[in-house]
Amino acid sequence: MTEAPATILVVDDDPFTAELTGMIIEMAGFQTVLAEGGVDALEKISENPAIAAVVSDMNMPFMSGVELFAELRQQGFRHPFLLITGEEVADLRTAYPAIDAILTKDEQLQENLPGVLETIMAGS
Repeated sequence: MTEAPATILVVDDDPFTAELTGMIIEMAGFQTVLAEGGVDALEKISENPAIAAVVSDMNMPFMSGVELFAELRQQGFRHPFLLITGEEVADLRTAYPAIDAILTKDEQLQENLPGVLETIMAGS
């Protein structure tokens, strides 16, 4: 019997971007759950214990990706967390070294996201 694919929570305040990110992740063999921002993400995680990782946008209203990461860690969520941003990645990696991976939201995202996600999932 084969094991069910891991469930990844995709968090983005832009539904179109969340759908696209989810499609990239699903093409890599994962299942996805979509959340429209940090508050919705917290609810989805409390409702779905099968969520094995989070892929979140950085800049969202009410709760940024970094704030979501901090809140999840405070609540005991220890699964991998991948942040996607339009900002300078090196600066964010320096400022937030505990985040498992940070990717730039650019034309290489579709190519880079599956491999990085698989790497951080393997290390968890």
